[in-house]
Amino acid sequence: DLQICQHRAPTCCTKKMEESYQAAVRRERTQSIQALNFELKYMIVGHITAFQEAFESLLRFAENRTSSLFETAYRPMAKEAAEPVKELFTDISLYILGAETTVESAVLRFFDSLFPLVYSRLINPGITDLSEDYTECLRLTRQDINPFGRYSKNMVTELSKSLWASRMLSQALSLGIEVINTTEHAALTKECSKALVKMQYCPHCQGLTLIRPCVGYCLNVMRGCLASVSELDAQWREYISTLEYLTNEMAASHDLEIALTGIRNSINEAILHAQLNGPQLSATVDKVCGQPKQQEGNLSSDNIVPVKEATETQTFVMAHASLNNKRREFINYMKRSRTFHASIAERLCDGDLVMRDSSTCWNGEDVV
Repeated sequence: DLQICQHRAPTCCTKKMEESYQAAVRRERTQSIQALNFELKYMIVGHITAFQEAFESLLRFAENRTSSLFETAYRPMAKEAAEPVKELFTDISLYILGAETTVESAVLRFFDSLFPLVYSRLINPGITDLSEDYTECLRLTRQDINPFGRYSKNMVTELSKSLWASRMLSQALSLGIEVINTTEHAALTKECSKALVKMQYCPHCQGLTLIRPCVGYCLNVMRGCLASVSELDAQWREYISTLEYLTNEMAASHDLEIALTGIRNSINEAILHAQLNGPQLSATVDKVCGQPKQQEGNLSSDNIVPVKEATETQTFVMAHASLNNKRREFINYMKRSRTFHASIAERLCDGDLVMRDSSTCWNGEDVV
């Protein structure tokens, strides 16, 4: 009653043993594909973590650098500006990690929050009544009167270019893990299970426990079983090319580090622009939002304070170098995995599974 290991000679196998063999080959195939995938998956997961750590390090540095701008040059508003600055960098971090947000909305939201502070602490430092309604009116007016000139839009443009490549790379790495996980759990067809039993276990039914499959026979069986996986070859090669393109983009025109450290200067230029146009802005705001209460006597406002550039810290230099090195290492490794899906059958037929150095092997029917 054997279905798979039918043979002319007497046999020690039963139908129940054939079923056990089928369960064994399914388990073994999953384990062997997982073992092949492990190194590649480990490499990608390691780089996802490394990239994220480098991103976070750069973001923290840029955030501290931006906060120090308010503490050194715009002290009257430093305390209240801390929250909008924090929100801006949180939004940037979420964007890089793939959240449903845009760089433009994050930057414009920041400038919406910044304008009431600039207006009441720097342009008109005598204002005492900054009610919620008045603050909200200033926020909404910001969009119409454009107090920060071209600097807010320039910041959106610069950040969008550089953060886009980082966001795409982050998503592409996650997709790579997804593809590898899917190939690990690709179900074997009944025909494939039978072919694998015939190749690996039918010799046992004849008492030939030490004989192993011939190389060519193993390749035929494995290629048949893994046809769906090897079909990923063209897309996988394209995926590697896309990763290469994204890492090059990040290192070239879309340099994340330059864009993040440039945030401080963009904000400074924007605030200076608003201060220089203070009288015109006040006239327009008074028409739209009304006149707020003024404190008695004229407070001196530290109108325009030149900003001392913060010296580049060791942390940033290290994070920058680390990110560049990781990019290079990673893409060189991934380029070597270009043929990963095309060569999976060859790698499964390598090693102990087949008989390489002997004159006798199993061809599915007999010892040859």
